[in-house]
Amino acid sequence: MSRDGRDLREGQDLRAVPAPRDGTPLDRKLAALRTATDLGEGRLPDQALAAARQVVDHAGQRRRLSAEHTVVGFFGATGSGKSSLFNAVTGHALARAAATRPTTSEPMAAVWGAEGAGPLLDWLEVNQRHVLDGPAAGTDLTTWWGRRRESGGLILLDLPDFDSIAAGHRRTVQRLVGQVDVLVWVVDPQKYADAALHREFLEPLAAHRAVTLVVLNQVDRLAGPDVERVVASLKDLLARDGLVRVPVYPASATTGAGVDAVRTAIAEVAAQRSAATERLLSDVRTAARALGSEDAGGVPAGVGKGAESRLVDALAEASGASTVVRAVAQSYRLEGGRRTGWPVVRWMARVRQDPLRRLGLRRGEGAAPGATSGADDPRLHRTSLPERSPAQRAQADGAVRAFADSASEGAPDSWRSSIRRAARSHAEQLPDELDQAITSTDLRAGATSWWWHLVNVLQWLALLAAVAGLAWLGVLALAAYLQFDLPPAPDVEGFPIPTLLAAGGLAFGILLALLAAPLVRLGARARAQRARRRLRAAIAEVAAQRIAEPVRQEINRYGRFREALAAASGRH
Repeated sequence: MSRDGRDLREGQDLRAVPAPRDGTPLDRKLAALRTATDLGEGRLPDQALAAARQVVDHAGQRRRLSAEHTVVGFFGATGSGKSSLFNAVTGHALARAAATRPTTSEPMAAVWGAEGAGPLLDWLEVNQRHVLDGPAAGTDLTTWWGRRRESGGLILLDLPDFDSIAAGHRRTVQRLVGQVDVLVWVVDPQKYADAALHREFLEPLAAHRAVTLVVLNQVDRLAGPDVERVVASLKDLLARDGLVRVPVYPASATTGAGVDAVRTAIAEVAAQRSAATERLLSDVRTAARALGSEDAGGVPAGVGKGAESRLVDALAEASGASTVVRAVAQSYRLEGGRRTGWPVVRWMARVRQDPLRRLGLRRGEGAAPGATSGADDPRLHRTSLPERSPAQRAQADGAVRAFADSASEGAPDSWRSSIRRAARSHAEQLPDELDQAITSTDLRAGATSWWWHLVNVLQWLALLAAVAGLAWLGVLALAAYLQFDLPPAPDVEGFPIPTLLAAGGLAFGILLALLAAPLVRLGARARAQRARRRLRAAIAEVAAQRIAEPVRQEINRYGRFREALAAASGRH
């Protein structure tokens, strides 16, 4: 019995039928594959990602359609008797079988259970449809207890030859190979070892062995003892393709031998109602393993403290931090000389410009500690450090590259490249941010040492004593010159006090300046070391935020990708 396939076109919108979301293994694996695909975006080849997305989309579309129907496709080469076997299994002469090849020009469907089959056949793009009555595929299945078991809806498809000379036929076969729930491969004794069949179809579909049947048709052309030999040879070829334990059914569409076994096997698959899910699970596993083959590699080494420390050192050198540290030391020595040197020659130090001021790093000295006015906001200032030389830029780039190489060691090449890109994701802003980090660092440029004040007071007292002594001696000399009779100056142990004041003040001031000089140098080194630590900490923060953190995020992304891939492929 058959009727026009147009009766099955129900015109349902696939998007209007929600896909089941029951937390099944298929749900979890599809979600994992979708996650892996999203995480692999921009890291893996577009072709591999597109294939994985196609599997996810295909699964979503298939699950929106009838879950009660099992779609079985008959695939075969020209001359294999595929259409004849299709007629024998259905029990109706639906497909045209003739000596001319190719015989089947477009897919034809035999349908048991018309309800809900229309949208599914529309999705399969099958226009020739025949609705048949009676048990599925003409087989009456029973349970162990003798009660009838529902076999569910069943759709058998007779498809064009996969080796047809018509390009459109081959495209149809390749499309439906990826859409049907169960694949029945029909081969004949002459061409069962055809390389195109094994290389282009069976071997790539090795993961789908749970939904694959192989029929050795035309066994009536073989002598009795040869049937077992050919079947054994065919099983050996299938095992090489990865299709171990796939059932092989010897049959003859002409004599009817073995047709009942094929019919029963198909009906069994339909009765279980799990072929569509099993097919989709196989698709997901295959797609996940394909992504895994693109991602062959291990676990990256990650961001190590040693590598991060070397990165900071290199960035500090390339950013001019060492120049700033030297300027801090020079500024301290210059200011120390101004505060502790002999007052008579201090003017010589004052004519020298402060190196920190020259670099634009000495501002707001009158502000309270920690206070920042709008004019002195470090974020609004940049240093006057010399422009980075090509050698410094190369040093910074090399340090970032070495850091990325160290962190990505062990990862596959595609992800190593993405980790390198992550390390350089802020390369354009990095010089400016390093400069701003230097500007924002508190270098204690205006801070003085407590002992400077004591030395300064002593220096002025010494100078005052020297000036007083010299003035006293000057008065005595002037009086003698004018022949004024003044009392003699008092003395100590025979040394006149004016002379002692003048000589002692000068000697004490000079000696004090000489003693303070090494202390100033020691203080400059200490101040420079503190400045070095603070600058390094500021540069380390920039390196952590702009280089190390993006690398960590990319490595974490790779870890999540591997977990999703493992979940999708069934490794956990």
